[in-house]
Formats: sequence, C-alpha cells, structure tokens
Amino acid sequence: MDQPAKPMTRIAPGRGISRRDLAELWRHRHLVWMFALRDVKVRYKQTVVGAAWAVIQPLLTMVVFTVLFQWLGRVPVREGVPYPVWTFAALLPWKLVESSIHQATESLVAQQALITKVYFPRAVAPLAPILSSLMDFGISLVVLILLMAWYGVTPTWSLAMAPAMVLLAVLTAAGWGLWLAALNGLYRDIRYAVPFALQIGMLVSPVVYDTQVVVPPKWQLVYALNPMVGVLDGFRWSLLGGQPPIDSMLISLVLALLVLITGAMYFRRVERTIADKV
Repeated sequence: MDQPAKPMTRIAPGRGISRRDLAELWRHRHLVWMFALRDVKVRYKQTVVGAAWAVIQPLLTMVVFTVLFQWLGRVPVREGVPYPVWTFAALLPWKLVESSIHQATESLVAQQALITKVYFPRAVAPLAPILSSLMDFGISLVVLILLMAWYGVTPTWSLAMAPAMVLLAVLTAAGWGLWLAALNGLYRDIRYAVPFALQIGMLVSPVVYDTQVVVPPKWQLVYALNPMVGVLDGFRWSLLGGQPPIDSMLISLVLALLVLITGAMYFRRVERTIADKV
C-alpha cells in the first residue's frame, strides 16, 4: 500500500511588518548576541592589542583632527570646551554608526552559507553588527570619560539624556543597515559605494566643528536634514552641556524612524528571495 504523504511545512516570510515578526525576532535575540560576539572575536583575532583598537582608532583620529583643524586651521568651537574633548565626543557616536552600517551592508553576503541552509529571521544578520559596535563604543566611552576628567570638563544635568542619544544613533544605524544590507544582497556595487559615502558623510557632519558656530543660523534647519547632525550634536550636548539642539535632534529622530520603517519594509520584501541572490 502507498504510504500516506507526510505533511510538509513551508517556511516563508510574509508581507509587510507584523507583531508576529517582531516577536519572532525577539525569540531569536540570542542569535544577535552570538553573531555579535563572533564578529568581535573575528575582528580582533591575531591582533597584538586586541580590543584596544576600539580606542586607538578614534583616539588617533582625534589627535590628527586636533593638529589639523585646531592648531593649524583654528576651527572655532564652543568657548570653554577643549577641542580634543569636543571632537572625541562626536567621534564616538559617528564611529558607532559608521561601523554598524559598514558591517551591516556586508552581513547578508557574509552569512550566505547559513542563509541558504538554515532558517532564522534574516534581520538578525544586519542587526548583530550594531551590538558588536556598541561593545567598541562602550570601551571608547571610558576613554572619553577619562579625557573629560583630564581637562576638567564636568557633565551637567544633560548627561541623563546620553542613553537617549545613543538610542538615536542605534535607530539611525539600524535603518540604514537594513536598507543597505538588502540592496547589497541584490547589487554588489553597494559594497563599493558605502565606504566612499561614509567618508563624505564624516566631512559634511559636525565632527570637527561646531554647528552653531560654523553654519549660519538661516541654514541650520536645512543642514539638520543630514541625519547625523542631530545624533552628533545631541550626544555632544548630553555630555558637555550648553544649549540643547532640540530642532536637529527632532529632525534626526523623525528621519531615523522613517528610514527604519521603510528599511524594514524593503528588507522584508527582499527577504523572500534573498537566499537565491546572495
């Protein structure tokens, strides 16, 4: 006699974003942690100083910027704040977003062996680099605190907003990471365009200068359409005090949520066929 056909379960992504998708992603949160730990181990494998590179890179960048833009270029910043502290306070959230986006872009291609054989929420791949970048961020933050103590910079009440500014940076990185990971899975040109775009982004973002001093008041709202302006100025304000950049922070928050929602929707659409593309 013919054996009855065994029931077959087909796992396929749905359309749009639902509460079930978020619940599934939460159930697989351990994968995000495992991927992040693996990224950190691979990144510093066979290095002499290991995770110290998370400090050395932004620290050396700060030194170079101080020599070029403060000692030689005399770039103005807010009075009373040492230029090294000013620059380092912006470099940390910038490095967090830059590293997250760069790694997220390559995440689906890097995980193609798993994606083509094992089922898990594909969004885990571009989100894990954000967690590994947060680990580097935490190490560098200790150096920033020591730098502030060295120069005698005392935080104000705005320090309570620092976690919110870090969250804004994470939302920004997650949105762009989802977009670029999906696009890079389809078009490999993205991997070459992203590093160049990030270099340009650093130049047009307020890393080495003060937005309030350099940008004319009538153009500051237009300049704030750069999503990193609110992130950098907001994090800098949370540590160093001063006038809160409310307008640029709100604009960055709206842009971050918009990019995150549209990025998640596009990622879900690409997810249906990404295993055949990577």
